Amino acid sequence: MAISRTRTRKSLAVKSAELALAVPQVVAHRVTRMAMAGPTLSPRDRKEFDLMVAEKESAFAASWSAMATQTVRANQALATSMFRSFWSAALRGKPVRAPSAAALRRAALGIVGKGLDPVHRKAVANAKRLAKTRLR
Repeated sequence: MAISRTRTRKSLAVKSAELALAVPQVVAHRVTRMAMAGPTLSPRDRKEFDLMVAEKESAFAASWSAMATQTVRANQALATSMFRSFWSAALRGKPVRAPSAAALRRAALGIVGKGLDPVHRKAVANAKRLAKTRLR
């Protein structure tokens, strides 16, 4: 019996919309917390603010790494497509066709999507976590 996969990937538009909703919630919570903390931070506030800095660094590094990896993959796929069209055209005597604009657009959106994944994951997780956290 074959197992079907029901997990679907979210589109770039859905991820962007979720991010647009999650980020203001997280920022509002943290800025309110900073204002309420004043100049002396409690251990709980210090832990949250340290986490905030660390997770931004982590998400940024993961995002750049994912985008670089996806860029290499897209370049390999596009180069393979160009070489394949060149050699098949040269052997058959047909004109050479470059990759379509749609293929280039899909490659660019794939790179953006891979870069957005770590940031989206962190921001949505933070919004859920901070929604359950009391300010004091």
